[in-house]
Amino acid sequence: MKVLANDGVSASGIQALTSAGYTVITDKVEQDNLVDYINSENIEILLVRSATTARKELIDACPNLKLIGRGGVGMDNIDVQYARDIGRTVINTPGASSQSVAEMVMGHLFAISRSLHDSYKNMEDGDFKTLKKKYGKGVELRGKNLTIIGFGRIGQSLAKYAIGCGMNVTAVDLFANTTNLTIELGNNASAKVEITPIKSVMDGIKDADYISLHVPKQDNGSAVIGTAEFDAMKENVRLVNAARGGVIDEDALLVALESGKVAACALDVYENEPNPRKDLLSHPNIACTPHVGAATVEAQDRIGTELADTIIAKFGVQ
Repeated sequence: MKVLANDGVSASGIQALTSAGYTVITDKVEQDNLVDYINSENIEILLVRSATTARKELIDACPNLKLIGRGGVGMDNIDVQYARDIGRTVINTPGASSQSVAEMVMGHLFAISRSLHDSYKNMEDGDFKTLKKKYGKGVELRGKNLTIIGFGRIGQSLAKYAIGCGMNVTAVDLFANTTNLTIELGNNASAKVEITPIKSVMDGIKDADYISLHVPKQDNGSAVIGTAEFDAMKENVRLVNAARGGVIDEDALLVALESGKVAACALDVYENEPNPRKDLLSHPNIACTPHVGAATVEAQDRIGTELADTIIAKFGVQ
C-alpha cells in the first residue's frame, strides 16, 4: 500500500511502515493538486498534519483512499464523520504530543509573566535603563490560580507541570470526571493529586490569574472566550491559547488588552492561519509562536510511530 505523508512524518514512522512493506511518499503536494496525485499514484493512505485538508470533495474524488491519518490531536481539517460514514478510516494521535504542548504552554506562562517575549525583541536596539524599568514589574507563577479549559490529555499534562510549579489548578470540562494525576517530579519522585473539573466556563474563569485553553474548534464556530467571558475575568488576567484559532475572539482579546483587563496573552494558534493578523503579531503584550506546540523532536517521533502502529494494526504487514 502507498502512503502519502503530505505534511511529513518522522523517520521512525517511515522506518516502521517501510519495514512492514508499505511505500511511504513524503513529497509535498499542493492542495489544488492533491486529488489528481492521490488518484494517479494510487495512494490508499493519506497522512496530514494541519497544513493539508481532507474535505468531502477530496474524499469523494479519491475512491481508493482507505485511511486518513492526522499527526496530532485536532481533526478540524478533516471531514471526519463524513469519511467514517462512507467507510473510510480516520485516525489521529491524541496522546503523542501532550507533553510537548504542555511544556510550551508553561514556557509561555513564564514569558508573559516577565515580558520575556517583548524583552527579547527590544534588547538589541533599546536603552538598557529604560528597558530595565519597563520590564521590572513581572509576577511569579507560584501561588497563582490557573484555570485550564478542556481537561483532556494536554490539559492534564499541563496541570501536572503547573502544580509542580506551585500553581493552584482549576479544570473546566463538560465531560471529564474526577481525574487522578500522577505528577512525576524527577529523581524518581512523584506525587498524586485529584482534580474534579467544573462544568461552567464562567465559574472557572472568575478567580483565575491565568487561563489556558485546550478545546477543539467549536462546531458552530463560536468562540469559547469572547466579550462576556473577558468581562467576567479578574483584572490583569493572563491567557494562553495553544488549542485552535477561533476559540478566543481575537477582536474581543485586543479590546481586553487595550483596557488593561488582560495583562498579557500568548498565542500559538490564530483564526487566519497561516496569515495571522498583524495587530496580534506586533502587540507588545502578546507573545506569538507559529503553531508549534507539538513541534518537538520527541513528539514528532511519537506521532510517526503511533500512526505507523495504527496503520499496521489495521492493514497488516504487506
